[in-house]
Amino acid sequence: MDSTKIQWHPGFVAAMNLEFSENRDDLIFEPEYNLNTKPLEIDLLVIKKQSDISLKNEIGTFFRGHNIIEYKSPGDHLDIDTFYKSMAYAALYKSYGRTLDAIKADDVTVTLIRETKPQGLFQQLKKHNFQITNPSNGIYYIDGKLLFSLQIIATAELDKKEHVWLSSLSASLQKQDMKELFDRIQQLETRFDRELADSILEVSVDANKEVLESWKGDDHMCEALMEIMEPEIRLREKALKEAAIQKGIQEGIQKGMQEGIQEGIQKGIQGSVHMLRKLGHQDNEIKALLLSEYNLSAEEAERYFK
Repeated sequence: MDSTKIQWHPGFVAAMNLEFSENRDDLIFEPEYNLNTKPLEIDLLVIKKQSDISLKNEIGTFFRGHNIIEYKSPGDHLDIDTFYKSMAYAALYKSYGRTLDAIKADDVTVTLIRETKPQGLFQQLKKHNFQITNPSNGIYYIDGKLLFSLQIIATAELDKKEHVWLSSLSASLQKQDMKELFDRIQQLETRFDRELADSILEVSVDANKEVLESWKGDDHMCEALMEIMEPEIRLREKALKEAAIQKGIQEGIQKGMQEGIQEGIQKGIQGSVHMLRKLGHQDNEIKALLLSEYNLSAEEAERYFK
């Protein structure tokens, strides 16, 4: 599977939204946040509406008021240059406050997310005298001379049941992992959550097609997959039908207008012929008038005198 062709980032944004579903009303999610008019984008900006809100997700324990999140898909590198670029993005974001020092430096955090632990980056950070602590599985805090607080998330090390959404953004899922994802999707109650989960499922299915292939003989799992995807399939079918109906309506209106205009022109010519005859004009005079005014051929003009 060529993971470079898989659209990981929409799945990531959906996964983060679901990770923080219990605090969704307390947060503002800004995917692909533009730093300025130039093509500089933060993968995801999460703003706490109130600074004293406590987030239930352990990744959010680290969050403050303004939280810059950079995501690296399985095929991307997370190295020392990415580290400094993320810090630079955070500095730009802080400097673009509406007034001087409107966004406080100690109210900004940076989170770097990747599937596996970036061993090379950790070695580089240690060489530069940064301290790395591991408060819980898959979560690493970086301490030292930093402008902004930084944590690094290795999604492969997270508790898969607690973080099923982020853990599912992988090209190395096992049958049990995929089953856990299916089970969690089936438990979702709102349409919005299911739409978010669909983005994750699409990525997971594209990246782990061999797992689905292995289920071909498993009627139960195939049925579960179809049950999950049926609403999405129905929505797509509905959208296609509505598009086809709309196209048919538009074409019908256009055709009707064209036919109506043509019919109106014909009736107008017939009325003109009738009126000119009543005024005493000869048919040869009227035909000449029709040829010049309506750009008719002699054969077409002749039809109005039968």
